[in-house]
Amino acid sequence: MKTFTKFLGAACVMGLGLASGSAMAQEKIKIGVSIPAATHGWAGGLNYHAAEAEKRIEAAYPNIDVIIATAKGATEQANDLEDLVSVQNIDALVVLPFESDPLTVPVQQVKQAGKFVTVVDRGLSLPGIEDVYVAGNNPELGRVSGEYIKKRLDGKGKIVILRGIPTVVDEERVEGFLKEIEGSDIEVLDMKHANWNRDDGYEVMQDFLSRFPKIDAVWAQDDDITLGVIEAIKQADRTDEMFIVGGAGMKDIIKRVMDGDKLTPIDVLYPPSMIATAMDITVLKFVSNGAVEGRYILGATVVTEENAKNFYFPDSPF
Repeated sequence: MKTFTKFLGAACVMGLGLASGSAMAQEKIKIGVSIPAATHGWAGGLNYHAAEAEKRIEAAYPNIDVIIATAKGATEQANDLEDLVSVQNIDALVVLPFESDPLTVPVQQVKQAGKFVTVVDRGLSLPGIEDVYVAGNNPELGRVSGEYIKKRLDGKGKIVILRGIPTVVDEERVEGFLKEIEGSDIEVLDMKHANWNRDDGYEVMQDFLSRFPKIDAVWAQDDDITLGVIEAIKQADRTDEMFIVGGAGMKDIIKRVMDGDKLTPIDVLYPPSMIATAMDITVLKFVSNGAVEGRYILGATVVTEENAKNFYFPDSPF
């Protein structure tokens, strides 16, 4: 994977001389990019990296046109897909589904229309539709989070779990987490969907705090959720009682880890820049004679106080 990434970076910087090759010899190639709107921090980072990749790709390959469509919900995104095919006449689609189930058939219809399909992050409910799948390592994100909590609590304690949006991604993370703590004396008091949203994280954690007099740890799964959890815990004046494990690599949380904040001792990476990786891979389908079909799974690095400075980018929007 590292070798591929190194090659991909060189391809984008130097163009590999291919912009004057197959891509230039064809008519304009249209690549549609369908992603959720910036409804929360991670999605904001996603939008930023998609826009940056669009500028870079179009500068390197003048015959490639990247068309980005953002949606505030699953229905709007399904309509966007129809427009990208019937009106924009795209050659390829890069899509991060707002939700897995509602977008499975619309994406399948894009594929049936003969388009090259790259699915990012939130997998579809029906496997095998896409040509390429790019994502963070969701089972591993759950596993390493569970591993840290289990070790930190010495195999026993009471925890709560705040889940994301009901998607394949969320299911994979939770399954990996629960499998890791299986057999220990860690009790999951409750788990609820907080939809990778700060306000929902705050409300769900308020509910947990009101119902459970003792909580040893919180698995928030996502850094936007973590921010809401932090606020709820502070308001309840229970910061000395528990710690939180989030995920994604938000700069605010990385800074807390770097500064040795006891409430957020670690974070687990899930970079929003994966959309740029997916766009680059899709471009290679049209400018390279190499095979690109398959699964590209990024790492789930644990960020600690010792290595946090390597992942802290203060100028990033996320």
